[in-house]
Amino acid sequence: MEVESARLIGAALAMGLGALGPGLGLGILASKALEAIGRNPEAQSKIQTTMILAIAVTEAVAIYALVVALMILFG
Repeated sequence: MEVESARLIGAALAMGLGALGPGLGLGILASKALEAIGRNPEAQSKIQTTMILAIAVTEAVAIYALVVALMILFG
């Protein structure tokens, strides 16, 4: 296997596996937040604020995976 093809496969695996966890996490997060708002509509603002903060942290993990994939690809 050539070095270039190994780098391409490594970058693809880093991004693919690195996006799998945040994707699942965001789906579960949104599901549970909507469920909590459905049970207690008065707490919507507190739940929504916490949900947005958690989404930002979860998206940061996917961005780290992108950075690692780009480092493998162009490094």
